[in-house]
Amino acid sequence: MSHNSFGKNFTVTSFGESHGENIGVIIDGCPSNVFIDREGIQFELNRRKPGQSKITTSRKETDEFQITSGIFNGKTTGAPICIVIPNQNANSKDYDHLSEVYRPSHADFTYEKKYGNRDFKGGGRSSARVTAGWVAAGAIAKQLLKSLCEIEIVGYVSQIYTVECNKSPDYSIDNIESSMVRCPAPKESQLMIEAIIKAKKEGDSLGGIVSTIIRNCPVGVGDPVFHKLNAQLAHAMFSINAVKGFQIGSGFDSIIKKGSELNDEWVSTANGPQTKTNNSGGIQGGISNGMPILFDVAFKPTATISKKQHTIDKSNNAIELEAYGRHDPCVVPRAVPIVEAMTALVLVDNLLP
Repeated sequence: MSHNSFGKNFTVTSFGESHGENIGVIIDGCPSNVFIDREGIQFELNRRKPGQSKITTSRKETDEFQITSGIFNGKTTGAPICIVIPNQNANSKDYDHLSEVYRPSHADFTYEKKYGNRDFKGGGRSSARVTAGWVAAGAIAKQLLKSLCEIEIVGYVSQIYTVECNKSPDYSIDNIESSMVRCPAPKESQLMIEAIIKAKKEGDSLGGIVSTIIRNCPVGVGDPVFHKLNAQLAHAMFSINAVKGFQIGSGFDSIIKKGSELNDEWVSTANGPQTKTNNSGGIQGGISNGMPILFDVAFKPTATISKKQHTIDKSNNAIELEAYGRHDPCVVPRAVPIVEAMTALVLVDNLLP
């Protein structure tokens, strides 16, 4: 059995492969009579699509989508919404050399051993290409959240390789989108771009961190035991390709502080209770406390690189692989809208009745 659906109240089922005819999602549980802004969906897809700059894969996809059900006269009907995104620029022949080979640190080996079969063209179902559908669903979830309680989700790149910028809960989407690498700090943004270009020329790849801010999340989202909001977010983030780490608030830095240094003291303000600090990252006991929710997601370097590496083939023969094809030298800039989308899906699943 393979689990291809996410969410309980707002359920998203993903379909398609990297080099198949289409990819997309089916959304079940979206309320009726909600106006859907198609331009808003396309904006999010454009942020994720391949070929958008010199630091991404050269694969060119417009990622123009079709909604084939669930919308009438611009509004949801309450029926399942099907979003289809055609694959238009799949060069499958580029992957023929991988049909009998397991790439190091890729899903090739584990997928084939689990299912006894795998689509080696572009990674098939294991490819991050399928996340385009998630982003489309997340765009609808964002629109719902805006109408429910003005929730805003903002992701940005805070680190690539050894280059990192100061984290802030105040960065805006305009600051972030003005950067090719989606880092809102101009100096660090340029250094990140240079590092990615250098790795690409060397046939290598880099990883990094996407930091996320959730603003205006109401108090009380999440449950105290097995359905903690932070646990749900972690589950969503680890569903994204190449994710290797998740931390919320002070995260792993918490271990080098005392309770007296780390505790978020409550104060009374004209706008209601707030905390002096936000080391909890906006979630306490698994439940949102009304403060901005802050978390980081760590992405490993792209597994497929053109440097020679030792691996094995399907017959367990040791070989040397020099992979080629079209791959991102760093997935992190394009991962920002994916992180935001999965965040939106978690929140809307909690907030819908």
